[in-house]
Amino acid sequence: MKQWNLLSENRRKRIERGLAITGRIADPDKIVALLEALIEPGDRVCLEGNNQKQADFLAGALCSLDPAHVHDLHMLLSVLALPEHLDIFDKGIASKLDFSFSGPQAVRLARLVADGKLNIGAIHTYLELFGRYFIDLTPRVALIAAQAADRHGNLYTGPNTEDTPAIVEATAFKSGIVIAQVNEIVDVLPRVDIPADWVDFVVQAPTPHYIEPLFTRDPALISEVQVLMAMMAIKGIYAEYGVERINHGIGFDTAAIELILPTYAESLGLKGKIGRHWALNPHPALIPAIEAGFVESVHSFGSELGMERYIEARPDIFFVGRDGSMRSNRAMSQTAGLYACDMFIGSTLQIDLQGNSSTATLGRISGFGGAPNMGSDARGRRHASPAWLKAGEQARQGRDVMPRGQKLVVQIVETFREHMQPAFVEKLDAWQLAEQAKLAIPPVMIYGDDVTHILTEEGIANLLLCRTPEEREQAIRGVAGYTPVGMARDKKMVENLRDRGIILRAEDLGIDKRMATRDLLAAKNMKDLVRASGGLYAPPKRFRNW
Repeated sequence: MKQWNLLSENRRKRIERGLAITGRIADPDKIVALLEALIEPGDRVCLEGNNQKQADFLAGALCSLDPAHVHDLHMLLSVLALPEHLDIFDKGIASKLDFSFSGPQAVRLARLVADGKLNIGAIHTYLELFGRYFIDLTPRVALIAAQAADRHGNLYTGPNTEDTPAIVEATAFKSGIVIAQVNEIVDVLPRVDIPADWVDFVVQAPTPHYIEPLFTRDPALISEVQVLMAMMAIKGIYAEYGVERINHGIGFDTAAIELILPTYAESLGLKGKIGRHWALNPHPALIPAIEAGFVESVHSFGSELGMERYIEARPDIFFVGRDGSMRSNRAMSQTAGLYACDMFIGSTLQIDLQGNSSTATLGRISGFGGAPNMGSDARGRRHASPAWLKAGEQARQGRDVMPRGQKLVVQIVETFREHMQPAFVEKLDAWQLAEQAKLAIPPVMIYGDDVTHILTEEGIANLLLCRTPEEREQAIRGVAGYTPVGMARDKKMVENLRDRGIILRAEDLGIDKRMATRDLLAAKNMKDLVRASGGLYAPPKRFRNW
């Protein structure tokens, strides 16, 4: 007779082994022994490594396991951020990895793959990875981080909830084991974010878990070229389509856009017409636009260090709990960015002649995070908005097909990136990376058929209006500047595309390049952002020069 409770029976035995070592509120000094009692060879282990919040104490303990006792772990991580995230592969404790992003560890990850010490299952988007937690990548053990726990094991995640709900729910409701590191154990929590009966063990870490101020950009580092690109974005795309619901990628390019909303966009009479609703971390760069009345709501993937008091003081804007702190949620914000936003605008490292883009370059396997979710046309969307309908009309103009809308997906890049590397290439490095890492397909971040506009200091290429592959290629070459790709353009065809409004230069938009100065920035440095917040924003130390 088939036994139907093998997972729960296995869980019961593991919990018994763990409780024989320490109580449910675990002794930090016994954490390695506890993990060795709970984790079995071959387990799928989800270690909470987010864009910002890191279960760093548990990551260090995992690296201290004896590989003779615990080995061949299949690791599930949103982000490879810490050295410990890869140390477990170097030490033979883990062998397989499914992940989303590896920016800080991208070079080392490529080296481990080349050395045969790590097998990549797949490079996912965040939503894709979260979805697989509930299908075929359900964690057997989840190691998570929270702000605080009470003595019953209820968890308070504070503003940086991030991936925690998705990880815990998938694990706890499939007879898995959940272990949480917390900064403190208290008698009464400000609010309960994760109930105690979803959590098996809680350990108070010796130091608070690490949080990276990933989205913070110092306005002092924004260039006048980026101001010019921001002006073209606002007038040529935001205003043209009346985009009210937006997701911005990370970077100085998008920070520049945020910082000229109260100045340049205001001068164009665009308040109340663009940028009202956002799927966005609480970027400090957005403070002046919030204070100027441009922004009505912001839902966030994670929080941002130093923004806590500002968020608490602006509950109409952010999703704030009864305790006054924000609750972020990466899965829900990714869903909002995919389905509820009319536009994604972000940057990349390489773009090819079809408009495919990737941040995976030779010697670096960086992954994508949420960009493929944000930067894709959600074909399941059914609700209409003016921006969505207009993009769809342009894409299907002259064709007798069923009408539908389309999401605006904008890649904003300078033609040359760091170290004078061209952003435009004939062929993405992703092809060669696929061979090196034995991936089934090249790791493309955003596919060209989802990209609607490419914006550089040379102008805007509206790919929606291109009717042939040749027009599309020449439109891309037409804004690629003095890169080899740009220099190989068909000048006559590019001028024809410009005459038809497919390529728009700054002057075609009525933008005087002499006006593209840092004077347009509503905040020119971090201290200006503090002033704009009324003293509520407290920048992390690395951003303070006063």
